[in-house]
Amino acid sequence: MNDDERRWLDEPHNVTRIVYGLFAMCTVALVADLFYTKHPYFDVERLPGFYAVYGFVVSLTLVLTAKQLRKLLRRNEDYYEPAEEPVDEPPRRDGDDR
Repeated sequence: MNDDERRWLDEPHNVTRIVYGLFAMCTVALVADLFYTKHPYFDVERLPGFYAVYGFVVSLTLVLTAKQLRKLLRRNEDYYEPAEEPVDEPPRRDGDDR
């Protein structure tokens, strides 16, 4: 396969279709949430769309926490493979085949 060949997600209208498709599926799920009987344990679970909002907030919190944690745990780019430094070799002796 040629690396210069365009893939289907390289086209902006295809990305737009995916975003609209996801939006439509989320809307259908939110509307469906209004039409079934719930048996909540907590009163807040009775709110329409509670699980959608809860899932979004938890996901957003997870991403933002991971970004902050990355600052704490980040290593230098050459942490595992340090840049090569010139090594001082001992002087050669006559007849040494190194």
